[in-house]
Amino acid sequence: MIKYLGSKKKMTPFILNTIADFFPNATSVMDLFSGSSCVGYALKKKGYQVFSNDHNFFAYMLAKCYVETDFSYELIKDTSLWIAYLNTLHGSSGYFTSTFCVKSNFFHKSNGEKIDSIREEILHHSLPPALTAILLVSLIEAADKVDSTCGMQMAYLKKFPPRAYKPITLKVPTLLYQSTYGKSLALNLDVLSAAKKIIADVAYIDPPYNQHNYLANYHIWESLALWDKPAHYGIACKRIDCKVRKSIFNYKNLFLSNLSHLLNIIQSKNIILSFSDEGFINSNELKQFLSKHGKLISILSFKYKRYIGSKIGIHNKFGIPVGHSSHSYNKEFLYILEK
Repeated sequence: MIKYLGSKKKMTPFILNTIADFFPNATSVMDLFSGSSCVGYALKKKGYQVFSNDHNFFAYMLAKCYVETDFSYELIKDTSLWIAYLNTLHGSSGYFTSTFCVKSNFFHKSNGEKIDSIREEILHHSLPPALTAILLVSLIEAADKVDSTCGMQMAYLKKFPPRAYKPITLKVPTLLYQSTYGKSLALNLDVLSAAKKIIADVAYIDPPYNQHNYLANYHIWESLALWDKPAHYGIACKRIDCKVRKSIFNYKNLFLSNLSHLLNIIQSKNIILSFSDEGFINSNELKQFLSKHGKLISILSFKYKRYIGSKIGIHNKFGIPVGHSSHSYNKEFLYILEK
């Protein structure tokens, strides 16, 4: 899966154990902020019926591939043939190369041209939605392995790392069998609309915890998935809609009111809220707030290393080091709530 700020990949065993311990009879889980889909994938692999949602289209494609689409030998055969074919295509310069290899330096030009050719080829065939999602995810994951970033697309490295020179190669994503409890589903809705639509035994909520916008952090994947070739701005060539398309949880003064609204409409009495100690709201505030929305059964914590950017240190706009990160570890809290 792709590099993703805030990914719960290392936490997934902890999350799965928490669900099993507190809600042993649960058969379905909703993941309302699915992001990289690492949690949804792990839940499905464990046997749960999973309902994933994210308002960003690239995240929806990840969930469509890894959560909604079920393994079948026929599908894997078709996917393998398509990926083998796409890997043979010659590169041809287009929007992606111009934007992310010439106007910016996120990718080596040879890989940018190959990405252009592959994405255009996928566009020009009327493929089934599941196969389209699988191929787009394969392309995004392959591109993620040859990029020139520290993991976020707010900026690119001054010099290409060794991986950027490697030829991009698509691989078949590892799909899972359908849960015995029913088919899983991926949605591409705003979180409040999704909460009204989904019914599940447990709701796992992992909202943005600060002002940083995931669309801006991963704007290249959004443009690659949508292939709408948008206008862009700045050195990083971010999509112009990054200025206006934000989560309702990116605003500190509205965070608690929006969370309250979400908790009120969510169609599950069993809730697990994941929240960082670097978030807008501190643990004591959140504890008091959640106690007003139900029975706060427990608060668990998980210690993890901070994002790789913290190791690099603090730089000014000219790339000159001006300071060091204050700490190397964070805590993620899981608040177990019964409405």
